[in-house]
Amino acid sequence: MAGAVITVSGPHGTGKSTYAKALAEALNLRYVCAGDLFRELAKERKMGLQEFSRIAAEGPAIDHIIDERTKEEAEKGGVVIDAQLGAWMVKKLADMKLLLTAPDEVRMRRIAEREGISIPSARKQTLSRELVQKQRYKKYYGIDVDDLSVYDLRIDTSLHPIEKTKSMVIETVRNYFNKKKSGGP
Repeated sequence: MAGAVITVSGPHGTGKSTYAKALAEALNLRYVCAGDLFRELAKERKMGLQEFSRIAAEGPAIDHIIDERTKEEAEKGGVVIDAQLGAWMVKKLADMKLLLTAPDEVRMRRIAEREGISIPSARKQTLSRELVQKQRYKKYYGIDVDDLSVYDLRIDTSLHPIEKTKSMVIETVRNYFNKKKSGGP
């Protein structure tokens, strides 16, 4: 698995970063986060995230920069890419495309706890952001984020405690690669 390219995608609050980092560590792969690339670009331009997000929403230029950097990392191989559109952006470079899911009530609770805000505020902000992103992805890329056919594997991260889920994700990915290596389905 040394040269493997794995994408980890999913809506906000599903644990993309948590599970992508765990996978990278367990499989001895690099970890690249599109969100970190976005934050780096904002910092390079000496802008706050909200201001930079507003600019990013005005057109696809910033998204394209992040997409290109993500593709460059995938071309190097040996990486777990944490990105909502990772499966689409690296396309055939990915050996495995993983989608994480969780029910909205779980996602909103996680986001509220992480951000230190109320659950209703988390719901309002997150659903609004996701709607804008969904529209942008459709407009600029022709991507329908509700089409899950691009993924090789889907995992609901709300079913078990985090450590058990980490172990299950790692084991499932290892099994996927072992079957792929042996010519299995």
